[in-house]
Amino acid sequence: MVIPFDAFFRRVAEQTDIVTQMELARVLDVNRSAITQAKLRDAVPQKWILALSRRYTLSPDWLESGIGTPQQGKTLPSLPPQSLVMPDVSLETVLVPKVKATLCAGGGSLDLEAAIISEHPLPRTWLSRLGQPKDMVFMDVVGNSMEPGIYDGDMVLIDQSCTEMEQKTVLAVGYEDAIYIKRLEKRQNGLVMLSDNPDYSSVTVVGDELASFRIIGKVVWLCRDCRYV
Repeated sequence: MVIPFDAFFRRVAEQTDIVTQMELARVLDVNRSAITQAKLRDAVPQKWILALSRRYTLSPDWLESGIGTPQQGKTLPSLPPQSLVMPDVSLETVLVPKVKATLCAGGGSLDLEAAIISEHPLPRTWLSRLGQPKDMVFMDVVGNSMEPGIYDGDMVLIDQSCTEMEQKTVLAVGYEDAIYIKRLEKRQNGLVMLSDNPDYSSVTVVGDELASFRIIGKVVWLCRDCRYV
């Protein structure tokens, strides 16, 4: 059953303390972009219905369709005993989105589209050791300026909650109209974008140029296919 997003959100706002889509993302512990994609698809995942019904003691049928009463009554159909003790898998894993935009390890990627192209379930406890799971996103790397640590074609995990410049940290950054994967070094009047590959020169960003520079997030993990020579 397709659940129209706007009608669903009106029902949620009516019966809970959630009044913005950002608050909805926080309560569901999902990335903000997941809410945007649900709105664009005009379809709400069933697991969101279940999570909200449990948190606010709301009727899943009412959240889904608006039929019946908002609050769960005592006459709801009983569930099989074993289902009452089953772990909520959605709380054990996080669906980390992968976006279409690519990080350039070279001259700068102009593919900036934030559309989600896939989702990857990963253990919440493991992700929490790396950073903030709800702010994480996967992106592909194009180019070889960060070799030998990061190769062309690698997929990196970025924690978008980390936007501070740290020593030796690999970051996803935006500069002018392109996005890159680089290390950063502070300078008195600006900063320098550094590559690990010695064949690439550093890029200095100073003065008014800093206005077009931003840190997207910290690269906390990478994965790649096996390569055989």
